[in-house]
Amino acid sequence: MKKGLRCEDMGLELPDGRGHERMVLRNVTAVFPPGRIALVAGDTGAGKTSLIHVLACLIRPTQGRVIADDRPVSAWTSPHQDRWRRGVGIAFQHPRLLERLTALENVMLPLVPFGGRPDDLRQRAVESMERLGIAHLRSDTALALSGGEAQRTALARALVASPRFVFADEPTSHQDSDGADLVKKALGACRREHAVVVVTTHDSRLLDSTLPDNRYRLVSGRLEALP
Repeated sequence: MKKGLRCEDMGLELPDGRGHERMVLRNVTAVFPPGRIALVAGDTGAGKTSLIHVLACLIRPTQGRVIADDRPVSAWTSPHQDRWRRGVGIAFQHPRLLERLTALENVMLPLVPFGGRPDDLRQRAVESMERLGIAHLRSDTALALSGGEAQRTALARALVASPRFVFADEPTSHQDSDGADLVKKALGACRREHAVVVVTTHDSRLLDSTLPDNRYRLVSGRLEALP
């Protein structure tokens, strides 16, 4: 079995809001091995978020396919994809927290389908928050968090179940220097756990760092490997 994630001749066509379709992703072919961090750069509107959504099987590609551990996950039915995503951690560009729950309750949510004692789930969630420097916010409602705090809470939620595949869309966009360093350390820990990690960004603090093993750039929907 071939481990990791790859996409083959993948394309995505979406409505442009004027009654027409436009190609957002064009003939994207790439391999994302486990235990490596792939960084995808690109200007706003280049298709970075769409790429994350397709790789995580939140959107079905118009052409081509996504293959995870040698399984054609993009061709599966929605229920099968839902079960596969239990091994996927996604940190969206906008945190999408449940505002009336506490930060801790938000981080615990991905653990619920796996079962277990509530105290054990709570402890795992606290540990995930500690890695991102936000454990002291555990009792605060999501609504009370700042933009940077909410973003790190969303990343803690994405990583709490030790996912096999990690997708982070602009994870440092609301972070100061200390927050960005915590994000980089958390993503680096995923590499050590042999996860597949794909990060999109236009943040020079990531682009110029030693975090990524592989660098790509999205230009007009086409993915180009960078040296």
